[in-house]
Amino acid sequence: MKVLLTGATGFVGSHILDNLRARGLEVRVLLRKTSNRRFIEPHLSHVELYEGGIGDPASLGAAMAGVTHVIHCAGATRATRDAEFYEINQHGTRNVIEAANCHRGKISRIVHISSLAASHPAPAAAPAREEDAPVSVSEYGKSKLAAEKEVLERCQVPFTILRPPAVYGPRDDGFLALFQTVRRHFVPRFSGGIESLSMIFVKDLAEGTVTCLTHPAAEGRTYFVASPEVVTVRGFCKEIARQLNVWTLPLWLPVPALWPVCAMTELVCRLMEKPSLLNRQKYGELRVPGWVCDATRLRNEVGFVASTPQSDGIRQTIAWYRENGWL
Repeated sequence: MKVLLTGATGFVGSHILDNLRARGLEVRVLLRKTSNRRFIEPHLSHVELYEGGIGDPASLGAAMAGVTHVIHCAGATRATRDAEFYEINQHGTRNVIEAANCHRGKISRIVHISSLAASHPAPAAAPAREEDAPVSVSEYGKSKLAAEKEVLERCQVPFTILRPPAVYGPRDDGFLALFQTVRRHFVPRFSGGIESLSMIFVKDLAEGTVTCLTHPAAEGRTYFVASPEVVTVRGFCKEIARQLNVWTLPLWLPVPALWPVCAMTELVCRLMEKPSLLNRQKYGELRVPGWVCDATRLRNEVGFVASTPQSDGIRQTIAWYRENGWL
């Protein structure tokens, strides 16, 4: 068994590589020259390195030769232009699928990492399920849905699609600002917008991904992969504060008032040609009542449950942030 992993240098991809290596599996990674390899440095002497990326069909074709399984984790979560989401998430996925199709009969499974954003927002009382009609509210979500369609309509080898919700854990810079805000004694409270969330600890997502790589029941299926715990922003922050041992004050943030902030941040980042998580797309995701999904199908069919309690996940995240000078 030899696994090709795209997106290995990213937050999620680096943890998937950790999991693959911990299982003693042969791994090949496709890396661009400009990729920051700090998270995977300990593995580089133990994996096969191929230079290229998902935007380069020739490099993908070479990287596919001789592998038996593929985990497609590469993707864009932030961009300076909406078109970049489609260039990377949709067209990049098409390139991966077309390269894999050239080796059909030799590749046993592709696991494609999508997102809850490809589905639809949902409150805790009525969580999103895989069979629901998608209603994406951001260009990011639409691009991830378009990527799923590339897999569903073009893939000629066995596949599994995974839709994680918000992912947190060591090496993540997306939630870092929230941890830093709590350390400064403030707990954000959104009014007129998001209340409940599904989340998943990154090591659980890595475990679920590698499990679906070979499980027979996962073939051709789409799964939400999430912790069974539904959280609120307030509850998540209160647990961070408890573990940091800091007192906090509420920081009220009326969601409608965030639109001009998101728009201005987006404009500045475009002028600087630097992508940002805070933009008009993110505003669309914040103004809904919740992002909750039901991971029952994955539990029933594959037997996988994201088992890390929120308190333990936060503890591990804080420890890593501190050890690496991020917090």
